[in-house]
Amino acid sequence: MGRTTVYWLGIIGVLFFVVSGILGGFQFEEYSHIHQFLSETYAIGTPYGNQLRFLGYLPSGIMLALFAFFAPRYLPKSRLIKFCFWIFAIFYGLGTIVVGIFPCDEGCNRDFIDPSMSQIIHNLMGGLTYVVVPFVVIAIGFKAKSWAVTKSYSTLTLVCGIIALVFAWLMMANPNGSYIGLYQRLVEGSILFWIVNTAVFVKRI
Repeated sequence: MGRTTVYWLGIIGVLFFVVSGILGGFQFEEYSHIHQFLSETYAIGTPYGNQLRFLGYLPSGIMLALFAFFAPRYLPKSRLIKFCFWIFAIFYGLGTIVVGIFPCDEGCNRDFIDPSMSQIIHNLMGGLTYVVVPFVVIAIGFKAKSWAVTKSYSTLTLVCGIIALVFAWLMMANPNGSYIGLYQRLVEGSILFWIVNTAVFVKRI
């Protein structure tokens, strides 16, 4: 897979994710991007949940997984970098696919009362993603410090990873918090911004 193809997989994968997140909120008159999870827009029983899942999040997950699997080919050779990108592909790329295939219950059942199997799988995959991915991005940032080609990429990667880690912890510490939607979007935004920056770096290096 060529460098330009890998670049576009990252960029388009991010666009699919962002557009799906924005459009999903328009299904409801009082949906709040500050107070509600992204998953609530494609939960079981939502008006356009299936369209968001199969035309938005699933294609995004596929493209981001492929991006992460192939990106290390065009970065300075490192077993650690390859391992970290593959872990990212599994937990973020394939993780996005899994939570799309297994949506949460209506309202995302925050109190976890009599959850469906789909809800259980959704929560388990989502939780693992938010625990693992920030540390993977931070590890990539530290390893990139040794690259002679750039220092700015390492710094930005570390910043994105730390932001994701802080707000993932805040989100999981209180899933019923008033600003849970904001915290989730800051986590996702920092990761997606890192993907875009990495795609550009892969194309230019």
